[in-house]
Amino acid sequence: MDPNTTPTRNGTDGKVRGSGKGLALFVLASCQLMVVLDITIVNIALPHIQTALGFSTESLSWVVSAYTLTFGGLLLLGGRSGDILGRRRVFMSGVLLFGLASLLGGLAQNEGQLLAARALQGVGGAIASPTALALITTTFPEGPERNRAFGVFAGVSAGGGAIGLLLGGILVEWLNWRWVLFVNVPIALLIALATPRVIRESARHPGHFDLAGALLSTIGMVSLVYGFIRASQEGWSDPLTMTSFAVAVVLLTLFILNERRSPQPITPLHMFADRNRAGTYAIMLFFACAIFGMFFFLTLFVQNVLGFSPLEAGLAFLPVSAMIAVMAGITSQLLPKFGPKPFMVVGSLCAAAGLAWLTQTDIGSTYLGSILGPMLLFSAGMGMQFVSLTLMALSNVPDRESGAASGLLNSMQQVGGSLGLSILVTVFGTASRNEAKEQIGPFLSSATPAQKLLFTKTHQFPKPWSDQVLTSGVSASFIAAAAFTLVCALIALFVIQVRPSDLARLQGNHAPTAV
Repeated sequence: MDPNTTPTRNGTDGKVRGSGKGLALFVLASCQLMVVLDITIVNIALPHIQTALGFSTESLSWVVSAYTLTFGGLLLLGGRSGDILGRRRVFMSGVLLFGLASLLGGLAQNEGQLLAARALQGVGGAIASPTALALITTTFPEGPERNRAFGVFAGVSAGGGAIGLLLGGILVEWLNWRWVLFVNVPIALLIALATPRVIRESARHPGHFDLAGALLSTIGMVSLVYGFIRASQEGWSDPLTMTSFAVAVVLLTLFILNERRSPQPITPLHMFADRNRAGTYAIMLFFACAIFGMFFFLTLFVQNVLGFSPLEAGLAFLPVSAMIAVMAGITSQLLPKFGPKPFMVVGSLCAAAGLAWLTQTDIGSTYLGSILGPMLLFSAGMGMQFVSLTLMALSNVPDRESGAASGLLNSMQQVGGSLGLSILVTVFGTASRNEAKEQIGPFLSSATPAQKLLFTKTHQFPKPWSDQVLTSGVSASFIAAAAFTLVCALIALFVIQVRPSDLARLQGNHAPTAV
């Protein structure tokens, strides 16, 4: 390779020098885009997957949850692995595992095979994503240069969901549902081939793996999410629902006790001792609850009520990516002057206003009249939030713990998304059932004999009654999602405190840290 483009190291700080930084950022951002968009790219294909592999409506949600739960549950272990074994090596391993799992998922012939492949994808993503973010901290020096890199990375993280919906629509409509998984294979191979050419290996930090902590947290979260999904289907008094919640409480309590005793935990609890970092993690948790809900329910609404095709549904979300990219760029430029707190507060309020606006949708709504405006307002909040949260979470963290810190931030996003979606699905199910009861009278008084016969067999309303039931559930879910974002605004307002030393680091001046 030309020595003028090969990254080189000057000094002992481990930062990459030279023009290779741009290529390194491109590779790391490409990996994050691949991992993040896979959360939503499958959403567009869910109806086709259900038909092809025979999923029931209840089990179909696990196509999404199998990925997000293993992803979120193992992110902390993935970040720790990079600290101990070397981040470039671990990064490449995670990318290749993700590609292999995507290939297996695309070849799946039944429910079990697909869910296993989706879980394995989550493992690969949990290895690759936190090490990618940690590699940015060891590649770019703190200050404006790292701010810009984090701005790109955060924009990709926030916009990946919308891009996944667009790409999913194209692949499903032009090819078939299997290509939403196959598409990851060549991307993963290219990233793995490019990585050793543009990214240098980080220093290793001796330590041990906290496998007990990883298993307790992952299984505990799976049980908690399953409890909410079960409650939406069978009710809160169902024995299996209550058992799932009890198991979750026991396992997550054991997880916290294990982390307190472990000499090298996957979740260093001392990171929560910093007020700003603890507040940042809490904001990411609640904000992710709203993000996953918005994408999931809007996808259902535009396809089932507005009648959009998969491609049209994907195109409908394209403005989301544009708005996130614009706001992430503006925020990264203004952060050194104003600090992250104003953007955290305003970003949360924009998201809350957008979700509150979406609660006004009904079966007579249109995309331009009722969806685009609130979606752009929510996206503006996302762009502001993700840059601010990323910088604050990794501010003043030693290099040896940057993998754990980034893994914890990503874990808050994925676990919060999984947990939030399960809560919003419960709200959706309750509101939909109540609306369905109210629709029985109007349906029986005006339906045709054929429609009544079909309802007797399937217990499903035909249009337009089914649209009314769906819309009622979606609106209720948006109310709950708006409440999550208001919690974020309160945390940002009353917990986050930007100190002069924080602004100095954002401006590239390493002033002493205030006590």
